[in-house]
Amino acid sequence: MNSMESNQAQPNLFCSPEAFQSQRTLNPYVTGTSVVALKYKDGVLMAADMGGSYGSTLRYKSIERMKPIGKHSLIGASGEISDFQEVLRYLDELTMQHNMCDDGNSLGPKEIHSYLSRVMYNRRNKFDPLWNSFVLAGVKKKPGVDDKREIPWTGYYDRSAVNKLQIANITEKGLTISQPYSLKTFWGFSAFQNPTAGAQGS
Repeated sequence: MNSMESNQAQPNLFCSPEAFQSQRTLNPYVTGTSVVALKYKDGVLMAADMGGSYGSTLRYKSIERMKPIGKHSLIGASGEISDFQEVLRYLDELTMQHNMCDDGNSLGPKEIHSYLSRVMYNRRNKFDPLWNSFVLAGVKKKPGVDDKREIPWTGYYDRSAVNKLQIANITEKGLTISQPYSLKTFWGFSAFQNPTAGAQGS
């Protein structure tokens, strides 16, 4: 076989149908860390830092990971940022379609939770999961019913978090998300100077 025949026998990967097939996210690339939520008497507080890590590198420091959903719900996400953006697109379409009904009703946290659980389950069954964990909070009161959805956390620390964060508050009266702000840090503690002091084998 001469060189010309050899070249013709090799498929052109850039022009083959396989090159244009949809690909699956095998591993998350840019990820956010933990979301903290706490229930109190009148509603739910939620907090998340604004870091986005590329592997172990803190690549982005201004990523918002909490978003309002309709009038009564708030979602926070950890995990793959692009997958979170895709979920927000789904939720925007859901709320827009619901608003077009113009029937005086509005989606509450119970309905949003049901929808999200179906979306996540559907994607897992397709072996194309959304690489996220969500915290959904909301307050929607009906006569005789107190509907609050939250996951309470206290005293949690994440080594990948940054000191820039936002805090959200949702009550029956409405929802607010603070402007980003930074916490003061101090690295002068003696334990930081020699962190392995006293450790086994040091």
